[in-house]
Amino acid sequence: MSDLQQNLARAEGYLARFARDGVLNHIGGVSGPADSGETFETRSPADGRLLAKVARGGASDIDKAARAAKAAFRSWAALSGADRRKILHRIADGIVARADEIAFTECMDTGQALRFMSKAALRGAENFRFYADKAPEARDGQSIQAPGQVNITTRHPIGPVGVITPWNTPFMLSTWKIAPALAAGCTVVHKPAEFSPLTARLLVEIAEEAGLPKGVWNLVNGFGEDAGKALTMHPDIKAIAFVGESRTGSMIMRQGSDTLKRVHFELGGKNPVVVFADADLERAADAAVFMIYSLNGERCTSSSRLLVEESIHDAFVARVAEKAARIKVGHPLDPQTVIGPLIHEVHEKKVLSYFDIAREDGATLAVGGQKLGGEFAGGHYVAPTLFTGANQSMRIAQEEIFGPVLTAIPFRTEEEALAIANDVEYGLTGYIWTNDVTRAFRFSEGLEAGMIWVNSENVRHLPTPFGGVKNSGIGRDGGDWSFDFYMETKNIAFATVAHAIPKLGG
Repeated sequence: MSDLQQNLARAEGYLARFARDGVLNHIGGVSGPADSGETFETRSPADGRLLAKVARGGASDIDKAARAAKAAFRSWAALSGADRRKILHRIADGIVARADEIAFTECMDTGQALRFMSKAALRGAENFRFYADKAPEARDGQSIQAPGQVNITTRHPIGPVGVITPWNTPFMLSTWKIAPALAAGCTVVHKPAEFSPLTARLLVEIAEEAGLPKGVWNLVNGFGEDAGKALTMHPDIKAIAFVGESRTGSMIMRQGSDTLKRVHFELGGKNPVVVFADADLERAADAAVFMIYSLNGERCTSSSRLLVEESIHDAFVARVAEKAARIKVGHPLDPQTVIGPLIHEVHEKKVLSYFDIAREDGATLAVGGQKLGGEFAGGHYVAPTLFTGANQSMRIAQEEIFGPVLTAIPFRTEEEALAIANDVEYGLTGYIWTNDVTRAFRFSEGLEAGMIWVNSENVRHLPTPFGGVKNSGIGRDGGDWSFDFYMETKNIAFATVAHAIPKLGG
């Protein structure tokens, strides 16, 4: 039996419960169907097979979840940071114990390759451990001196929060949002993406098995137009943390405006990787290939624009094309697979549409550019793709495709490279390859992006801020920046002298 056949057999065991029982909502510690009784289907992008029927929550389900989160808030917020730390560490332990189940389920639900998803659970556990250890200090503030006065600041959890997570790497991104919310003392209503709802169900189970009190974490499945809208408008929900596309973020901001809801958005990107002639070109090529073709290109931080100094452009792009052409496309549970199927036929159609757009705009197809058939029939498989001969006015250089599609653009000078890099509506990340340290400082200072890596692919360090500028988002995750969102800051001023008080009317 091949490795793929063995993995498929293991996946069948993990998925059997979902096929049998469906995916239920979980509100106030109780699992059940949507109030309406309605369901929707989640299918594997690998072959189109039905994985489960999912409860389609609506406004009444969201209302129950919000009220459950509100009822649980006071006691959870009052729990000491040390006690919250213990529970969050137990959640991390539970994630590690079920790491294989999480990885195999995520592969079949999203199409992501096992070589990447095998680490998703461990990264999720790491998120919980990081914020578990920060829970005891979440309320810490500052002592600020003034003449005749001492100011003491403290932080308090904002209240019940809504977390709306995306369909790409949903397990890890859910932990990235929910762990700091719980560490801060907030309660949560989680609405996962409808395209990939399975691991959200595993995660809330793990949390309650670890001792998280009922009602602290509530799960409602559904669509943005009903469950999502109800969550963003609900008066008991004090903040919305959202990961997804920029247009949806704009809609959420409008929907939450009547309740003056705080929002944190991690949105889209059209990120440049800028390669200068003096760079370590082999490492730069490997990094460029990794950051666009790993995770099927379905990542907000992907380096989807390859900006290369003109003197090395042709040779460097040929090197990238050679690497891209050798990438293995296959079933997500095949250990050798790098690129699996795209998440859904709707998204596949969007990605494929850009191939015609690129040709019409005059770009040259160097690698890929087609849907894969034959052994891939029935799934949403798209070949790793590279376009050359592009310029910044083309749609493939301006719009987020969110697939394994790279656009190469030459530049002559540092100034031109910076102008091209900044000439998009997004500003999430940027990647710079040069051995000139002064240029690296100069260029990164001018680059309009929330996160920049110099001579590196995306290597995350949890205490650092994560987020973008322009249409790529609002706010920052990571370290204490997460607590700035999930907590309110209070200042208390103590007079240390009997200062003069103005006398009015006496």
